[in-house]
Amino acid sequence: MADDPDGRSTIGLRDAGPFPERIARRPGSPGHPPRRLPAGSRGRWSLLAAVAPCPVSLPPAVLPREIPTDTQTLADYLDTLLRPGDFRDYCANGLQVEGQRNIRTLVTGVTASLALIEAAVARGAQALLVHHGLFWRSAPGVLTGWRRRRLAAVLAAELNVFAYHLPLDAHPELGNNTQLGLRLGLARGGSLDAAGLVAVGELTEPMEARELAARVAQALGREPLLAGDPARVARRVAWCTGAGQSFIEQAVGRAEVFLTGEASEQTVHVAREGGITLLAAGHHATERYGVQALGEHLAARFGLEHVHVDIDNPV
Repeated sequence: MADDPDGRSTIGLRDAGPFPERIARRPGSPGHPPRRLPAGSRGRWSLLAAVAPCPVSLPPAVLPREIPTDTQTLADYLDTLLRPGDFRDYCANGLQVEGQRNIRTLVTGVTASLALIEAAVARGAQALLVHHGLFWRSAPGVLTGWRRRRLAAVLAAELNVFAYHLPLDAHPELGNNTQLGLRLGLARGGSLDAAGLVAVGELTEPMEARELAARVAQALGREPLLAGDPARVARRVAWCTGAGQSFIEQAVGRAEVFLTGEASEQTVHVAREGGITLLAAGHHATERYGVQALGEHLAARFGLEHVHVDIDNPV
């Protein structure tokens, strides 16, 4: 379940902890040394391309870096890979804004905020790939205020904007759920739903829920909210990144712990009365890794320069 940008509660998923330094690298080039940014470039965003490489087996680049990738070629490949037509989503998935024809530099991030757009432009990127895009079905049909400023910045820079919401949550290798599980030592053994939006897996060793909460805090850089019995021994964990709290009812009786990004008032009662421990670790924090993994995959596949930019969000 996710709250759309206008505050309405909707069914689905969506989306920072401290990092030691701001550096940029090209993940598609094995052995390429980090490149430290000049002091003047350190503003309100952090370039995190070298933070915790995504544990994905990437194919070798098929194009040398000096040959740009055509926008339509990249759009077609992403649609084939993520299969947005398989999902009933409440946003536009795919190429949301068409910009320059040739792409050499790709910036990824969680949300197409103005700060992320400006970071991509400053980096000289021709394409921006996000989990939360610019257009949502519940949005009013006008472009004023902050919506206008975002789109104006995109159009002025001729920046291509790609966005994948539920398709990126559910992808079995590059998706948010799988990538989060890999960072927490959770081997994904399947899903609790047909769409693959609620992952389930076993811990390598049983542990109390409070111990798992400490592991989550260390991995994500923030303390999760814990509701339910902290001493409950967890062997099987269900998880859904972002605002997936409504899925806790599917996990009752099928896992000892349910991990998600957000919690609602009623979710706490379900945890207490349903015999399951809830961990809410942050919408943004749980959804940083899918789009980063996808960017690294595209960098290797098409020979792009890829930079992941994290615009911190405490929610």
